[in-house]
Amino acid sequence: MDTQTLAKDSLAKRIAGEIVLSDESGKIIQKWRNIFKIPQRRLADEMKIMPSVISDYENGRRKSPGVKIVKRMVQAMISLDEKTGGKVIQEFSVLPTQAVLSDAILDMKEFETPIETKDFAKIIEAPIVVREDLTKKRIYGYTVVDSLKAITDLSSTDMVKLYGLTSERALIFVKSHTGRSSMIALKVTNLRPGLVVLQGSEKIDDLAKRIAELEGIPIAITKIKNIEDLIKTLKKNF
Repeated sequence: MDTQTLAKDSLAKRIAGEIVLSDESGKIIQKWRNIFKIPQRRLADEMKIMPSVISDYENGRRKSPGVKIVKRMVQAMISLDEKTGGKVIQEFSVLPTQAVLSDAILDMKEFETPIETKDFAKIIEAPIVVREDLTKKRIYGYTVVDSLKAITDLSSTDMVKLYGLTSERALIFVKSHTGRSSMIALKVTNLRPGLVVLQGSEKIDDLAKRIAELEGIPIAITKIKNIEDLIKTLKKNF
């Protein structure tokens, strides 16, 4: 079995497992549909059902779907992703087998439902200071990274794995004094997270700001000075 097939099979099992085991399967369906960036109508067309069926599941108007429906739904999402280049499948194929790649990753979480960047930033006391026009972008998770260890310990391949399941997430760089090295690392590895949060910074470096503006990446600076307090706040709210 080739790598691509293994990635598809592993991803399909993960999605199906989350849907079947969740008490709110509709939210999980919506989460994955949004990760794949598939409109309800397009998913319904691929499954050869009415769009209202997808809507009813997501909004809880229908009971949890049976195994056959879940299988068809997952297959449809993966099939549609393949037709547009297989971006999500590719992202999943480079995921680490363990949650922690090294000491560089301090915490990581995937959300069942997305949250707007402005709301996420507010929870961790982090005003958005670059690309304030993108505060309504939705993110599906976060990764807390020790910026110094990430730069010294992680290869470019490992940097990609910081994303977790999806690139639509917040990368929180702690011990980041100006954000310069962190933003250069993202630029070099072609990573574009939904939000970058800097901890331990008072002022953003001009080059970091320019990279963020050009790449369309909002940057926030958290006012929480203690790393443990920051992680506790994240775990408490997410």
